[in-house]
Amino acid sequence: MTEEALVLRHDDEGVTTLTMNRPQARNALSQGMLRALLDAFIEVSTDEAVRVVILAGAGPGFCAGHDLKEIKAQNYSRNYTEQLFADCAELMQTIIRLPKPVIAQVHGIATAAGAQLVASCDLAISSQEARYATPGVNIGLFCSTPMVALSRNLSNKHAMQMLLTGDLIDAQNAYRMGLVNEVVDAEDLETKTMELAQKIASKSPLTVAIGKEAY
Repeated sequence: MTEEALVLRHDDEGVTTLTMNRPQARNALSQGMLRALLDAFIEVSTDEAVRVVILAGAGPGFCAGHDLKEIKAQNYSRNYTEQLFADCAELMQTIIRLPKPVIAQVHGIATAAGAQLVASCDLAISSQEARYATPGVNIGLFCSTPMVALSRNLSNKHAMQMLLTGDLIDAQNAYRMGLVNEVVDAEDLETKTMELAQKIASKSPLTVAIGKEAY
């Protein structure tokens, strides 16, 4: 467990599941959540018992992106906003540079920085009912940081379609566009994600780490 149980950790034979734990806010990325996730990923990065990490969300959704209520409460102050996005960038880069594969286990919604999280993970398994969007354009806050991760996963046309329309896309379209690896029934999500994680965990961790870094 990390700060205020914002992130829950469960270890299972080489596979560690990190679960964002703000279900009432659909796991919105408050500054506390960003820092708790960052601490959790730094902790597993040096844990030799961990071979694969699953990133999941508690409650009805995976992650609704940045916590707009918190941002508004801070009156959009420059110092707060700059630190918030610096923390977000550090988290995404930590996931990318982690010497262990990270699999997003996605249900409900993954929007804005939540979609960025999915795109920053090495792999993603999606529930059939999951929905994805970068809706910032709808409220005058273009999703410029999610844009970076999306552009590395999707073709230019698909990424721009998501960014310019802000529309929700369903799981099958997320699969078609290359945002997720596989779409499964909701009741099979945890099982299928764990099966993939265990398959990768059975490989040489040094080989996997070298391969991820090279990629």
